[in-house]
Amino acid sequence: MTSPTSTDSSTGTRPLRVAVIGSGPSGIYAAEAIIKGDLPAEIDVFDRLPTPYGLVRYGVAPDHLTIKSVTKGFEKTFQDPRVRFLGNVEFGTDLTHADVKAHYDAVVYTVGASSDRRLGIPGEDLRGSMSATEFVAWYNGHPDAAAREMVLTAQGVAVVGVGNVALDVARILVKTPEELHGSDIAAHALSALEHSPVKDVWILGRRGPAQAAFTTKELREFGELDASEPVVNPAEIALTEAEEAAITDNVKKKNVEVLRDFAAREPEGKDRRVHLRFLVSPVEILDDGQGNVAGVRVERNRLDERGNAVGTGEYETLPAQMVLRSVGYRGVALPDVPFDEKRGVIANTDGRVDGRPGEYTAGWIKRGPSGVVGTNRKCAADTVALLLQDARDGRLPTAPHATRADVDALLRARGVDVYTFADWQAMDAHEVSTGQAQGRPRAKVVHREEMLTHRAK
Repeated sequence: MTSPTSTDSSTGTRPLRVAVIGSGPSGIYAAEAIIKGDLPAEIDVFDRLPTPYGLVRYGVAPDHLTIKSVTKGFEKTFQDPRVRFLGNVEFGTDLTHADVKAHYDAVVYTVGASSDRRLGIPGEDLRGSMSATEFVAWYNGHPDAAAREMVLTAQGVAVVGVGNVALDVARILVKTPEELHGSDIAAHALSALEHSPVKDVWILGRRGPAQAAFTTKELREFGELDASEPVVNPAEIALTEAEEAAITDNVKKKNVEVLRDFAAREPEGKDRRVHLRFLVSPVEILDDGQGNVAGVRVERNRLDERGNAVGTGEYETLPAQMVLRSVGYRGVALPDVPFDEKRGVIANTDGRVDGRPGEYTAGWIKRGPSGVVGTNRKCAADTVALLLQDARDGRLPTAPHATRADVDALLRARGVDVYTFADWQAMDAHEVSTGQAQGRPRAKVVHREEMLTHRAK
């Protein structure tokens, strides 16, 4: 870590000191917006993990490497001398709310939405039923999930939800080991999936194809896989003239076109199938008598005049032994920070934390889980504009211990093993070189203890 904050000798002033809690896209975009502003500033970006980049590293699908190229821009932000990355520091324990207020003039919370929404149906807690969030964390090598023993014995998997995350987990389940080898999927997941007996994956949407939230590029991939083919029931994607005329979004129009193409295809007889189902809702996850998933009972729906899904009283049972729910993320409250339980976000007005001068929020924990990686750039910039305006107007509290040396001393006194951006670069280089030796783009280090052994020299 670096030297104390400098003071401008000509004016006697010091830079604005800002803490950013969370080093995912929103946090990095917030830091970027601050240093592009018109006020001298220093920013410390904290993360409870040793690794930066949040969902770009642990949420984006491992076979979507082009999306991860955004990290090149993130590197530039962290290489600016006004910005520091302090990893392996947990807010609320290693660094408390009171510490932040004592050491920074402003704080921006950008911790994302790490929890998930539940289905609220019987059998949801059976073995083999989990959130897609957990499954994604496991195959992406998140330290919280890497040690989990994931026994993949299911021949049938039901994925509940029709967003891109649902498509991601379904695609990963049906790809061949050869297809996955070119991704940066964690080694333990690659090994487990190599022996997976999955034959059928059902993606379940409670409404019609025009209401699905996935994007066309991700949908189209199901028609391009080596050992899997898409299956679509024409009746479930049929639209009336009025329904079709009501689709104004070009992405949704293209989605319908792709689904119609899938429905018209002759079966190729590939080993695996992805069934894209619409107008169905899971109502019960069935027990095999030993606490394991044995099937999913679904009810067929129709859309009412307002576009809401209404049950028809017709049921069927899908022979699934695994259920992954992907029905939305939810934010988790931070210690001593106001939280809106109903919305699952930090209580805020346009990014200003309610009733807390000098405290701000950006990203999913500000607005809820919506948009893609790039959406967070404007969200963070909007919040930072308010922060900088408040600074210019003299509305920010003045921190009494606002130097880098003060923060470093505090963390040292608490025995916190801070992981710097230079340390991360050493681990990044190790992952890339190890992966290339295996013919892969990267071999992820997935356990925190091992991460902390890779340090800048």
